[in-house]
Amino acid sequence: MPPTDDSSRRDADFVTTFDPADERPSNAVVTAVAVVRDVPPIELSPLYDAVDPDALDAIVEHAQRVGNGGTHWVWFTYEGVDVGVRSDGEIRLRDVP
Repeated sequence: MPPTDDSSRRDADFVTTFDPADERPSNAVVTAVAVVRDVPPIELSPLYDAVDPDALDAIVEHAQRVGNGGTHWVWFTYEGVDVGVRSDGEIRLRDVP
């Protein structure tokens, strides 16, 4: 039976951060995926094919404004990558198996 701890998968994650006060999460996601895919951002498909960029930005902005609601994640798949955006400014990318 294979091990249940998937630490090798976690080690393969790409993690970056953005400042939710100064940068739109949608722009940060496109930049991060472009870095991982080693292509210019303009060569990626539009983010709105995977998620509504305005809604993503609004969720993070709302979480920042409320401030005491804890940390929230939004996960979606974009360009063959699982993308997790945390309301405190963390972006985590994982290859889709």
